[in-house]
Amino acid sequence: MRWGCHLPRASWSPGLRRVLQPADERIPFLIHWSWPLKGERPLGSPRAFIRHNGSSVGNGPSSGRHGQLFRGIAASEALQRHRHNLAEWFSRLPREERQFGPTFALDTVHVDPVIRESTPDELLRPLAELALEHQPPSAGLPPLALSQLFDPDACGRRVQTVVLYGTVGTGKSTLVRKMVLDWCYGRLPAFELLIPFSCEDLSSLGPAPASLCQLVAQRYSPLKEILPLMAAAGSRLLFVLHGLEHLNLNFSLASTGLCSDPEKPEAPAAIIINLLRKYMLPEASILVTTRPSAIGRIPSKYVGRYGEICGFSDTNLQKLYFQLRLNQPDCGPGAGGVSVTPAQRDHLVQMLTRNLEGHHQIAAACFLPSYCWLVCATLHFLHAPTPAGQTLTSIYTSFLRLNFSGEMLDSTDPSKLSLMAYAARTMGKLAYEGVSSRKTYFSEEDVRGCLEAGVQTEEEFQLLHVFRRDALRFFLAPCVEPGHTGTFVFTVPAMQEYLAALYIVLGLRKTTLQRVGKEVAELVGRVGEDVSLVLGIVAKLLPLRALPLLFNLLKVVPRVFGRVVGKSREAVAQAMVLEMFREEDYYNDDVLDQMGASILGVEGPRRHPDEPPDDEVFELFPMFMGGLLSAHNRAVLAQLGCPIKTLDALENAQAIKKKLGKLGRQVLPPSELLDHLFFHYEFQNQRFSAEVLGSLRQLNLAGVRMTPLKCTVVATVLGSGRHALDEVNLASCQLDPAGLRTLMPVFLRARKLGLQLNSLGPEACRDLRDLLLHDQCQVTTLRLSNNPLMAAGVALLLEGLAGNTSLKHLSLLHTGLGDEGLELLAAQLDRNQQLQELNVAYNGAGDTAALALAKAAWKHPSLELLHLYFNELSSECRQALRDLGSAAEGGARVVVSLTEGTAVSEYWSVILGEVQRNLNSWDRGRVRRHLELLLRDLEDNRGATLNPWRKAQLLRVEGEVRALLEQLGGPGS
Repeated sequence: MRWGCHLPRASWSPGLRRVLQPADERIPFLIHWSWPLKGERPLGSPRAFIRHNGSSVGNGPSSGRHGQLFRGIAASEALQRHRHNLAEWFSRLPREERQFGPTFALDTVHVDPVIRESTPDELLRPLAELALEHQPPSAGLPPLALSQLFDPDACGRRVQTVVLYGTVGTGKSTLVRKMVLDWCYGRLPAFELLIPFSCEDLSSLGPAPASLCQLVAQRYSPLKEILPLMAAAGSRLLFVLHGLEHLNLNFSLASTGLCSDPEKPEAPAAIIINLLRKYMLPEASILVTTRPSAIGRIPSKYVGRYGEICGFSDTNLQKLYFQLRLNQPDCGPGAGGVSVTPAQRDHLVQMLTRNLEGHHQIAAACFLPSYCWLVCATLHFLHAPTPAGQTLTSIYTSFLRLNFSGEMLDSTDPSKLSLMAYAARTMGKLAYEGVSSRKTYFSEEDVRGCLEAGVQTEEEFQLLHVFRRDALRFFLAPCVEPGHTGTFVFTVPAMQEYLAALYIVLGLRKTTLQRVGKEVAELVGRVGEDVSLVLGIVAKLLPLRALPLLFNLLKVVPRVFGRVVGKSREAVAQAMVLEMFREEDYYNDDVLDQMGASILGVEGPRRHPDEPPDDEVFELFPMFMGGLLSAHNRAVLAQLGCPIKTLDALENAQAIKKKLGKLGRQVLPPSELLDHLFFHYEFQNQRFSAEVLGSLRQLNLAGVRMTPLKCTVVATVLGSGRHALDEVNLASCQLDPAGLRTLMPVFLRARKLGLQLNSLGPEACRDLRDLLLHDQCQVTTLRLSNNPLMAAGVALLLEGLAGNTSLKHLSLLHTGLGDEGLELLAAQLDRNQQLQELNVAYNGAGDTAALALAKAAWKHPSLELLHLYFNELSSECRQALRDLGSAAEGGARVVVSLTEGTAVSEYWSVILGEVQRNLNSWDRGRVRRHLELLLRDLEDNRGATLNPWRKAQLLRVEGEVRALLEQLGGPGS
């Protein structure tokens, strides 16, 4: 994985009964910015929207009346209701869009794609070579604005029919949706009436006859009153026919007769043909959108202008899209109160913009508006509050649903094969072969080999031709990286891993033995019983008793084949697990950091920073495999024509569980362990995760940057488990209080909890207090060292200690307590009766506070050990503390130095070990001063003893201290 829009098409029908208030179109346009986002709003005052390079906006709002045609009160009111109903319907957004915030709407974030005018000669040219199909359109041709679509052509002729075409993902549906909304809000004054039709909807009617008036009235009931005026509307009537590829049109007179009467019942296709012929309502304007393969269904003599939707061929459009989309306010705090600040959103936009400028491959991918949507959705998933149940796999599956839902490869083909199913078979094969051979760059021969595999009949070649013209550019893009010219890559690297996983879980990968063996096994299984029965009867009459035994063996064939398939599933599961936890030559970040860095342009550490890795990493492939087996994603894929059988999903899950169960007994590095947990998060199966992770006893994620998403992943996967975790190590994870709240279910299962080096302040102690006071808390060791808890934080911790019965060991090393913090501990330490060890070293405390705490520890019934080294203590205080510790029979031992009398302290290695671990984070000058005092103390004690064994021990410890001083840049002696 190396570096890693539009809205979905809708089934258009009004079905809306709410009638808004009449428009007050005299309100200035600038006031549009201040209209409330909820409730009723005047039609003439839509919410603010961005205009860029071809918006359909006019110079101002339309006039207060609807032209000369609909002057009557009844007609005017009917048209107003029609506008309101269309606005309500076309403003509705799917769930995938609502995740971007409560103020998200099409008119606030829309950026028009580039539209390039083309000629019939260009459309009739032979299909170019594969490498040329992916070249962007010529930059020398001026783009068309939406407001210019129906302008007279170069010869001055009036344009009545415009055909806009573009491959999957270029934004045809969004463009139509935005154009309809512009008309609803009075920003298309050239048209007094707009009637949109979904060709997918019309195709579902079949050949059942219906008149044009009936089709309009059924879908837009307010227009019943003004249907007789349609013929008089002339060019001010605009029909929008979206998705012409869904209709099988035949313009020959023998097949489709002429019809000029809008009230005469005809097949829907015949009505569309006569509208395009200009035989019915000859003065009406028509806008058609279609995929490239269906352009030829309309004879060019009926088309006044062709326009190719070229997406965001300008990176400035991409940047504008990202700024508008990513700067939307969040829907509210997510799990644990997580929300994204405006500064964080601005930082994301800046990083993404820099990557667009310097990384040409991601700019080539964002040439398609749909992939801009995917980039934004992925960044939103990684950095914003995550909706419940949303996974990375569900984002990619929803992305494909938004682009391919209801799409057939070719409506004229009897097979009615879905476009997504064809893509899974062809592009999935290419993706899986790339993952298997560990490559992301594909030659033209590689692509042709996967596209043309098994293509033999004329119908299959026709389907291939349609796919190449309509969808190939959606999945593949020419590589623009130096050294790889002439090759192709998947438009988004993660899409290669998604399609490879889809290819596997759909069962499309079959060996020759499986393909042939399955047919033979089914045939033998069907006839085996009948043949055995017949031969059993014959054998009673003839001496052929061996034959029934022979044919009884035929019954075993299907069972043997089933075992072969099972072995194949286990091999795939083994390969998936190995890919997930593959040992790389250089240290590997977790997959979430890899994905974020690939989009935002941050490179991870490598063994050789100046050289690319020898091998590609495909760690998302197993994550997607697990995610595709979840019930939600299987349901969405079934809508796309890619059903995954429940039995197949169960058998795949069993094979994966068998392999992952063996892995559970291994100790994984922190980043690999997080990948393991992320796989379970994608799978969304608590029972499966509980069985596989039942042997997990240590959760070591030290050094992993715990973002809100990662906290959610860990809490979701491990929060519902029942067995205790011996240790949870989250040291140096950049945790914040919101992360602590998210992870609270995991903390309740932990016995040892390490939260060192997380910059946790006093506010985090509120959550730690709640943890200690929880009736299910079983934490016995809590390490909070190197966090700025301060005295205010300790006051909250003491409230938790007062009601806690499980905690035995508490480390507050280097937490900025000072004298005030130690005095609070001294005053309230007796409120807890179970604590056995307390570490308050390196807190800048003075003599008085240290002595007070030592006396409180001496009186404590259970405290056995108190660490006070590296505090600002005088030699007299250190001696008094030693005397107190030695005189305390049964009391707590106080550790203040490396020596005890003239002997080496048994805790010297603990002290120096803490110094060694924190050498880079502590104040070097302050640590050097303390080490010099310890060294002087060691030398003094070595001179005061005559015991050679003690002298040797003191010399050894002196050597360790001198080594640390040399690392700090101080004198070694």
